Amino acid sequence: MVATYKPLLFALAYRMLGSVMDAEDAVQETFLYANEKGLTHVHNPKAYLCKIVTNRCIDTLRSASKKREVYVGPWLPEPLLHDTADDHAPDLAYIHKESLSTAYLLLLQQLLWVERAVFLLREVLDYDYEEIADVVGKSSTNCRQIFRRAKRAISVPSERGGESIKQPVREQTAAVVEQFVQALASGNIAGLLAIVKSDAILYSDGGGKVNAAINPIVGAQRIVMFLAGLRAKAPEGYHFKLTQINGQMGIAAYVHEQPYNVMTFRIEHGQIQAMYNVLNPDKLRHLASH
Repeated sequence: MVATYKPLLFALAYRMLGSVMDAEDAVQETFLYANEKGLTHVHNPKAYLCKIVTNRCIDTLRSASKKREVYVGPWLPEPLLHDTADDHAPDLAYIHKESLSTAYLLLLQQLLWVERAVFLLREVLDYDYEEIADVVGKSSTNCRQIFRRAKRAISVPSERGGESIKQPVREQTAAVVEQFVQALASGNIAGLLAIVKSDAILYSDGGGKVNAAINPIVGAQRIVMFLAGLRAKAPEGYHFKLTQINGQMGIAAYVHEQPYNVMTFRIEHGQIQAMYNVLNPDKLRHLASH
């Protein structure tokens, strides 16, 4: 029975941590603990398992907090490829793909750990406040207040009450990314400048492990020139493919068969507003088999 909750637990852990590998570890540790203790005494197994995995995530975040403070350059979440997501969550009915986007995950990082757990359980996994109270060990009234505070803090419209997270239609995002790739591959500078918003930002996460821009690059002209320079210096065997990453179209690049970088995008009004380029090899190891 425990295994049936794996998609749910991974959905929660990945959004809490922004790490595929750490989320998998948290879920595995939860299974081991639950199997050891048994669930026959548990009234609500789903809430019980979510509580365990949430605590595992908080422990991981605490141990990683000092590393985050000295992290070299921008920190970005580990990319989650489409088939990886489907493997963990074959039924995506309750796992809104909008909440997988890099931009969304970065917003979640602004929240305190308990706020993040309450917000995710309510907004993404559709728990009621009584269930959330069981998971985080607070009253339902307190959880309601925490949720409202968290929602205000990250300025994400609720998926209830007729509102929705402001994300472009997936097909529109794919079309813009495809245009971007075609323009970059052909060296069409004018085409790139037409796709990238004038005040766009490019974030590169190398984690101090590889060469990467330590500071965000701001402005379409600077971004396009930077990307054109990278393209000219691409190593032998470099190739990429368009694929679903974090619920949206993105770019996964390889040198021969080893993952090299992954780029995702935030699209606004048919143009690229932000680019998120993950180069840290530690964050790409799980992609080696793709």
